[in-house]
Amino acid sequence: MILRHSFMKLICDMASKSHSNDEEVETKEMDIRSLSSSGRHVHNTQYLHKVGVPPKQNLFREFTATVKETFFADDPLRHFKDQSRSRKLILGIQAVFPILEWGRSYSWRKFIGDLIAGLTIASLCIPQDIAYAKLANLDPQYGLYSSFVPPLIYALMGSSRDIAIGPVAVVSLLLGTMLSNEIDPIKNAAEYRRLAFTATFFAGITQATLGFLRLGFLIDFLSHAAIVGFMAGAAVTIALQQLKGLLGINKFTKKTDIISVMHSVWGNAHHGWNWQTIVIGSSFLSFLLFSKYIGKKNKKFFWVPAIAPLISVVLSTFFVYITHAEKKGVQIVKNIEKGINPTSVNKIYFHGEYLLKGLKIGVVAGMIALTEAVAIGRTFASMKDYQLDGNREMVALGAMNVVGSMTSCYVATGSFSRSAVNYMAGCQTAVSNIIMSCVVFLTLEFITPLFKYTPNAILAAIIISAVVGLFDVPAAILIWKIDKFDFVACLGAFLGVVFSSVEKGLLIAVSISFAKILLQVTRPRTAILGKLPRTTVYRNILQYPEAAKVPGVLIVRVDSAIYFSNSNYVKERILRWLRDEEEQVKAACQPTIQFLIVEMSPVTDIDTSGIHAFQELYRSLQKKNVQLILANPGPVVIDKLHASNFANLIGNDKIFLTVADAVSSCSPELVEEV
Repeated sequence: MILRHSFMKLICDMASKSHSNDEEVETKEMDIRSLSSSGRHVHNTQYLHKVGVPPKQNLFREFTATVKETFFADDPLRHFKDQSRSRKLILGIQAVFPILEWGRSYSWRKFIGDLIAGLTIASLCIPQDIAYAKLANLDPQYGLYSSFVPPLIYALMGSSRDIAIGPVAVVSLLLGTMLSNEIDPIKNAAEYRRLAFTATFFAGITQATLGFLRLGFLIDFLSHAAIVGFMAGAAVTIALQQLKGLLGINKFTKKTDIISVMHSVWGNAHHGWNWQTIVIGSSFLSFLLFSKYIGKKNKKFFWVPAIAPLISVVLSTFFVYITHAEKKGVQIVKNIEKGINPTSVNKIYFHGEYLLKGLKIGVVAGMIALTEAVAIGRTFASMKDYQLDGNREMVALGAMNVVGSMTSCYVATGSFSRSAVNYMAGCQTAVSNIIMSCVVFLTLEFITPLFKYTPNAILAAIIISAVVGLFDVPAAILIWKIDKFDFVACLGAFLGVVFSSVEKGLLIAVSISFAKILLQVTRPRTAILGKLPRTTVYRNILQYPEAAKVPGVLIVRVDSAIYFSNSNYVKERILRWLRDEEEQVKAACQPTIQFLIVEMSPVTDIDTSGIHAFQELYRSLQKKNVQLILANPGPVVIDKLHASNFANLIGNDKIFLTVADAVSSCSPELVEEV
């Protein structure tokens, strides 16, 4: 019994000791977990980075830096650093005349490529120039003049290797429409030409001024979508205008809208159409379109659509000459003045009633010509992988139009069709423009009498085939897929040109582009953020449905700078997010919103109105017992928050580097639950 009692006591003692040990172990584990949790919280607190405030900058230096970044973002003077005076002088001359730079490495091999390309684009430009001059309501020789002098000036001053200079359809139509609204080109032909030269002069001044003052970014306000729509509308308008020459109509409306043109066409259907003209025009138009199809189908045959217009002119002229079709109602070009450009310095209006009219027309035409040329230059520069200085291009284009206005030229710019042919023909430098100019010179001196019997129908066919490329359906479809508002701009510009006029279409295009900018500025996007599972990353809950909201916390992101134009909207939109969230929380019986975190990393800047809006937001949140917390404000924003004393108002401990830091600081337990 004694042994049994002793044995049982021993077992009880061991069990008691074991239970005591288990309790001790459990206590230690709880202590360890507590320490771990406490350590993690201490760790987070210890390594919580504060938002840095940039050092105060000198006002003059800050202003200088802003101006430099605005106007000299490409650092154009970098080549002049650490150079001697003589070297700086040489570099300065080369900056104005790039031909002196690349001309030193010019070779025979490059010349062969430029020669072939120059001859090819010359065969295309001669018939086009004659046709485009008629589009501008000028005599045919003025189109040739505009492909003689301007390309020479551009070759000296331009920086693009591929762009081909000359008159283009859109600018010719724009000039013809705007000039004829001021002066009748038939009754007052001399004054009409003077106004054309005046407009060309001011177009050049506008272009050169924009380049010299480095204001090239202004042309970017005309969006790509608006340009696509404007070009397409201009293509339709130009093609409709050519029905006069294609059908042989004598009495034709001066209006450009589709309703007036079609009314004029059908009104002349019984007695105004000439069947011989229709046969000539439709036959050669079919030939030109077929040659374009061949060139697109096989790039090796790029020269086919390039020489097709010249072949058409030669064959149609010969046909009219041997059949005397002009006696049967077929309208012909008649005489083209022989000889190179006469001076026109004394014909430009520098005073009088037409000065302001010429200035207005010149500014509009100059901007459109500039937009087209820069877009073409950038396109081919990217294809050949070289940089194009947009401001230098503007100065070159402006200089060539100023000189052109003094040598009987009208506004010239980069032609997409000729530039494409120039590129595919293997041009190496701007010498291809010089070759083209030399061929035009020979044409003016010796060949112009041969164009006497060229039918107007063939010129109409050439223009129609040329403007087909301006109607870019794939680009419009892509715009629709990417951005519906952009498509509205595209469609608005198109309909404005087709149903009203070129000027109104252009005005609509610019207006819609500005409206889009204003809409984006005044109504910036905002989003509610949630925490992605197993991360500390917070993202838009609409983009990432798996992102979970943190109970008791509303996280809002503002995707724009906050200025006077949108500050009130941003404040009201954040409060609306809060009201909506409170209603949802109340309905779901979840914890009430205690913290509002504003993610400010996309906010690049804030002005006094923006600060004032945040002050009002802070006061509104105080009434709701909701704390305002800011996450990741940028250097400009945090500097202004401190300067306005707003940081002290909400408390520096309420401004965090990341959203994760802000959430873990205000509600760590809830973060763990999420």
